[in-house]
Amino acid sequence: MIARSASLFLSARLCAPAACLRAGALTFALAAFAAPAFAAPDIEAGKALFASRCASCHSVGPMAASGFAPQLNGLANRRAGSLTDFDYSKEMKQSGIVWNDKMLAAFIANPGKTVPGTKMRFWGIGNERKVADLIAYLHTFK
Repeated sequence: MIARSASLFLSARLCAPAACLRAGALTFALAAFAAPAFAAPDIEAGKALFASRCASCHSVGPMAASGFAPQLNGLANRRAGSLTDFDYSKEMKQSGIVWNDKMLAAFIANPGKTVPGTKMRFWGIGNERKVADLIAYLHTFK
C-alpha cells in the first residue's frame, strides 16, 4: 500500500531523477518494514495446541488409530475421507480434497465452511500463526 501510494505520487509529479531515486528507495524501505515477518513454524507450540485442542478426538504417533475422529498420521497429500477405519461424512468423501498445507489451514480455520456437511464439530482456529504451528507439528507424523 505504501509503495503504491508513493509510486502514484511520483508519477503524478515531475521530479528530478535524483529526487525520484531517493523517494523510490524510501518507498522500498518503508514497504519492507510494513510487510509482516513470520518466523518459521514452532513445532513445540503446535504440539501444545494439538494436545489442548485436537487430541480429545484425533490421535497421532505410532499407536494412532481412528476412533471418534480419524487419526492424522501421514495427513499431507492424503485424499480427504480416505481412511478405511473411519466413517466420514458423505460430503468429506466426495469433497475431492487432497490435504496440502493450504487446504488443511482452511479446514482448521473453519471446517464447516471448507467442507459443508463435515462431521467435525469444531469452531476452528483463526490465528494463522497457531494454524501454521499445528500443521508443522502434524508434518512430523509420516
